[in-house]
Amino acid sequence: MAIVVNELIDSDCLMGIWEIEEDFDTLFSRVNLDDDDKNTLLGFKNPERQLEWLSVRVLLNELTQQESKIVYNEERKPFLADNSHNISISHSKKLTSVLLSKTKRVGIDLEYMSHRINNIAHKFINSNEYITSNIAFVKLHMYVHWCAKEALYKICDKKNINFKDNLTIKPFEVEHEGYITGTHHDNLINEEFKLKYMLRDNYVIVLCCK
Repeated sequence: MAIVVNELIDSDCLMGIWEIEEDFDTLFSRVNLDDDDKNTLLGFKNPERQLEWLSVRVLLNELTQQESKIVYNEERKPFLADNSHNISISHSKKLTSVLLSKTKRVGIDLEYMSHRINNIAHKFINSNEYITSNIAFVKLHMYVHWCAKEALYKICDKKNINFKDNLTIKPFEVEHEGYITGTHHDNLINEEFKLKYMLRDNYVIVLCCK
């Protein structure tokens, strides 16, 4: 499958989404992996995880129009080996997403709305946040909160962040797409972020560039 989304979010923030329909051999033929990456790939015992991993590299190469290698720091935050872009990655079910910027911090999360997210909402929704009482939109509203906090977690470098205590999404009425505001706060930090969210089929996608 070709890229299903290739969108310039602003002057320097590029989002790509790939729908995984290929088999292992097809995706593998589209990347040029070094020995370390081959060992990482073959170390995944789950075939779906292998396809996810490969699809990220194929999508990244399509977006950058070159062979690009991903490396990770101790917190498993991804970077490009050549430092040409900041990168954030997410995948769920059959979709893979990559967010790139040469100058800005980036964070993206996408989730297929399959779980009973209300069962775990108490773990990430705090008392300053608002969830609609409209039963038709409760699940979507919770997923937007969850994905927004995942995106913030990534853009803030994944260090000592509690989703409930350190991340807050300002109250908003949920629609199929829009912009929301989130904050990362602790004893030393109170930083605000603007996030874009959208619903695509049954997937929620939230991204942030700053």
